[in-house]
Amino acid sequence: MTSHVVRYAKWVIAVLFILQSSWGFAHPPGLSSLDLSIKTDVIDVKATFALQDIEAFAPMDSDLDAEVSDAERDAAKPSIAKLLAEQLRINIDGKDVAPSETGQVSFDDQNNAHVEFNYPALPRQQLLVQSTFLARLPDGHQQYLSVRDANGKALNEKLLSKNDDQFSLKIAGLANASQPAVEHSAFTTFVDFFKLGIEHILTGYDHLLFLFALLAVTHSFWPALKIITFFTVAHSITLACAALNIIELPSSFVEPFIAATIVYVGVENVIRGDHPKGRHWLTFGFGLVHGFGFASVLREIGISSGNAGILVPLVSFNLGIETGQIAVATIVLPLIWWLNNRVETAEKFLKGCSILVSLMGAYWLLERTVL
Repeated sequence: MTSHVVRYAKWVIAVLFILQSSWGFAHPPGLSSLDLSIKTDVIDVKATFALQDIEAFAPMDSDLDAEVSDAERDAAKPSIAKLLAEQLRINIDGKDVAPSETGQVSFDDQNNAHVEFNYPALPRQQLLVQSTFLARLPDGHQQYLSVRDANGKALNEKLLSKNDDQFSLKIAGLANASQPAVEHSAFTTFVDFFKLGIEHILTGYDHLLFLFALLAVTHSFWPALKIITFFTVAHSITLACAALNIIELPSSFVEPFIAATIVYVGVENVIRGDHPKGRHWLTFGFGLVHGFGFASVLREIGISSGNAGILVPLVSFNLGIETGQIAVATIVLPLIWWLNNRVETAEKFLKGCSILVSLMGAYWLLERTVL
């Protein structure tokens, strides 16, 4: 039996080392957004990409000093606008349409590039949008496409990918600037963002490692359920507040703080052992910060930028996170309880894993601040 215990303990440690070797994937694949607004006689298009997705195709570091200055970014605006104009296809009633002028490029403090185009035409029968730029980006990159009317009402939404890079919208009629008679598929949006939520938690190794450290002290179902519930309630609150623009915290604070929570919980496990008092309140407090980390995904793809159509993506994304979280806990908890309830393995398991967790958190903390 002892050999089985050792083998399972080694398996847990191996998993943690795999997480450590995958630090560069502590966040989900790239995300971008494409926002179309159908107005009286023009279609306004706004594309948003992370600068790191653009730099490989529109170099900005002209002096090759490994740093991009404001002047270098401004100098790259024409090439960025040209790149995205060539990679964005707008087809109206069977005819490809070019933008009326060069795209307007701007940058924000989150290292995103925003490019705005105007297409001087109005669809009468059908609108087709194709984002061919996705073929150049890494597998897994997703683009949130949102089509709205002149009043900002969502007409349809879809997550585009490399293998599904276009969207067609049938127009029943348009008169006197009234909105196209289309039906928004809330179910499709729900499914897309539910999947995105699952993907985010399963690839969010920092969040999973934090949850693992919290659950490593449990011996049975009810204490674990209490921790998971407090974590869920906390991050759901701040996820909603951040996505609705009620509260905003910069990622430069949120990401290092998330790493610090991992370090703290790991150290507490080593010092206080397997019965730390108030663990659920600690979980709630730190869970509030993790919620801002979850919200960064919705903010990156522009969910929080409009007033319409936010409820379904927000709810389904959060449900996806919870589903993925419960699935992981269901797999890991039986092993944790088995090791914790055996005298010969309990202390070694908790301290050994907690030390590794703290080291991983410390690495992320340094990487997100000093490095």
